[in-house]
Amino acid sequence: MALVFGADRYEAIRPLANAVNDARAVEEALDALGFEVFSEANRDLRRMRRALEDFAEDAAGADVALIFFAGHGVEIAGENRLLPTDADASSLEALEASSLPLEELRRTAAEVADIALIVLDACRNDPFGVSSDPQGRGAKALRLPATVKPGLGRLGRAENTLFAFSAAPGETAADGKGNNSPFTTALAKYLGTDGLEIRSVLTLVQQEVYERSRGAQLPYVESGLPALFFASQASGELPERERLLLAMADVSPQMREDVERIASDAGMPLAPLYGALIGGDIAGLNREERTEKLREAAASFAKVRDELRTLRSGDERVTALRRAAEEQLALGAFDGARAKLSEAANIDATSRETLKANYVERTLSEAATHYLNGGAAAAELKYQLAIADYEKAAALYAELEDKDVPAEDMHQEILALGALGSVYMTSGNVGASSGAFQAQLMVAKRRASSDPANTGWQLGLSIAYNNVGDARKAEGDLVSALAAYEAGLAIRERLSTTDSADTELQYGLSVSHERVGHVRMAQRDLAGALAAYEASLAIRKTLLKADPGNRTWQYGLMFGHNWIGDVQVLQRDFADALAAYEAGLAIGERLAAANPADSLLQHGLTAVLTRIGDVRLEQGDVAGAIAAYDAFFAIADRLARADPGNVIFQRNLLVLHQRTGNLRMEQGDVSGALAAYVSGLAIAERLAKNDPNNSLSLHDLSLAHGKIGNTRAKQGDIAGAVAAYQAGLVIAERLAKADPDNGQWQGFLSAFYFKLAEVGGDPRANYRKALSVLESMARRGMRTPSDDLSPDLLRSKLEALDTLEAAE
Repeated sequence: MALVFGADRYEAIRPLANAVNDARAVEEALDALGFEVFSEANRDLRRMRRALEDFAEDAAGADVALIFFAGHGVEIAGENRLLPTDADASSLEALEASSLPLEELRRTAAEVADIALIVLDACRNDPFGVSSDPQGRGAKALRLPATVKPGLGRLGRAENTLFAFSAAPGETAADGKGNNSPFTTALAKYLGTDGLEIRSVLTLVQQEVYERSRGAQLPYVESGLPALFFASQASGELPERERLLLAMADVSPQMREDVERIASDAGMPLAPLYGALIGGDIAGLNREERTEKLREAAASFAKVRDELRTLRSGDERVTALRRAAEEQLALGAFDGARAKLSEAANIDATSRETLKANYVERTLSEAATHYLNGGAAAAELKYQLAIADYEKAAALYAELEDKDVPAEDMHQEILALGALGSVYMTSGNVGASSGAFQAQLMVAKRRASSDPANTGWQLGLSIAYNNVGDARKAEGDLVSALAAYEAGLAIRERLSTTDSADTELQYGLSVSHERVGHVRMAQRDLAGALAAYEASLAIRKTLLKADPGNRTWQYGLMFGHNWIGDVQVLQRDFADALAAYEAGLAIGERLAAANPADSLLQHGLTAVLTRIGDVRLEQGDVAGAIAAYDAFFAIADRLARADPGNVIFQRNLLVLHQRTGNLRMEQGDVSGALAAYVSGLAIAERLAKNDPNNSLSLHDLSLAHGKIGNTRAKQGDIAGAVAAYQAGLVIAERLAKADPDNGQWQGFLSAFYFKLAEVGGDPRANYRKALSVLESMARRGMRTPSDDLSPDLLRSKLEALDTLEAAE
């Protein structure tokens, strides 16, 4: 049995447009499920109470009693009340006397049935405010005490009763722009879902409203039902959209916050991002890694959505299927979207084989559809599915290599190869990624050479060179990476001279300079790295003069200062390095103050503070170093506590322990230094165990062993020092072998050989190994002024050993 109320025509407060419509929609849904429904529209308080009395008599002995109300609801001093059409808000006393306590609905339903369901779409926006309707139908703003709040308050669990509110406690709900409110729309849609218990039905309603409102409205459910209640007893497989909505309910508040922020930044619906979170199996990642994946998914979604709108086929059936796929994608129904696109591809494939006259057109259309399907899979972080479709697209484009292909479709081939390379790279297949990017480069070269004056083709060629450079760098081939980056940079420099007003082009140029700087830095070409970083920084400064509020450019400027400071540290130019770091810190602090919830930005601050502390310690400014490390710790500790599974934030604590050890050593507290280093080693071991192929984690672990070796040696514990150095050396040898062009790893390796020799670990052999590494670095121009260890020192050590042996 059900009693359904709807109230639109309020006499003294703001009228509503859809409440009676909502009551009718719910009445129809309940009627279809076999409920006997009593309907009441626009009733005053007296008629509402009379309806409750009649329902108590008519519904006596029912199995289930459901009461639904659509209209205004308020909370007065902790008591929830519904507003009939004659509600009087001229004073608190008048409002209390003319409103209906929710308890009366609960008591009536509980009296007539063992199962009571109270469903309220009664938290409508601001019943007392001035309406935005230009006809002035809204009530005059009323002065009521703070104890009167639009919306309904939280309830305790009531025995045998389920409450469902259209909005969270203390929040208001939308009236809706169509014929029904968002809550009633979802309720009528899902109430009869086959085989779902009522609480699961309401979970679907909650998540549908939440997703449709972009997180602004989340219905509230409080259940005290002792047994399960199925509105519809049939069972079957839920559609993909409904499975996603149910899964969304299990997402943690922190994950919800991240999804909402990233979806808002990308201008996209929530559901596809939740689909990536759940379907991509990334919920178990730490927050920093998960955020990166969600941003990747958001970018992929935006890309494929835009391409679905712009890529059209000559066949209207294919175009219609692509549009249907776009609708499915917006709902987070990735399987549904891919099914539509696969159907479109099959139409083109069949026509291509049977109608040779339009072979090229059909091939291009099928390739574009596979490309779109790959984008849909990438948006869900299903990399293998994406690779399969991108490969099909690339193969179809390759079939047309000797055909007269329109420029727009050749551009699409370049995009498809780039997408294939990117997904290969993301999934860890660097070799395949390199092959795809090389193929992309060849197509881009061919197209750019056919139309040298076309800026778009030249820019595409520059991007292809950068992609090849990224792949070569990932493979450890720094020489080839540098050549590719410089080729891409040369193109952008030519383009920028002809269009200096294009800010995106200018920022891309600054990134190209930065790429070159990173490789030269790794090769220990400090002069070349500094020149590249300074060129990048100069462009970003110019851009920010024109648009000071651009957050991306500010962020880039912050790190641009950091890169320059890093080079100056290696040049032992500590004063200029400190100035560069502090310039970056000032930018970072301004950004962090404006965006306090951005954990990645906060992490960026820790990186700057660490550098400042190190430089001040190098200059002998212990107090200044302590101040920087203390500021570092305040941020790092907060981040680590908020997200204990985050690898990056845990590494911050490792860095903190090492810096604390350095300070203790500087102050002569060797035991205190050792304790700090041992704490850091424990974190380094855990991080390296979790990610055994991560070069940064391995470097951290090797460095941690080296710090302990230094301290043991200082204490005179030679055996302990040898053991620590040997543990670090094993890792250093692995890193240096994997990337022979990396000057940092080579210098690290020579230092371990030297330290081991210094504490008596086969001195002659290890001095010679250290010398061999340094001589190789010198021949290749990889030595820097910051390198304390020199070939001359090692030669003198070996000569001293020869002299000692001769004397013996």
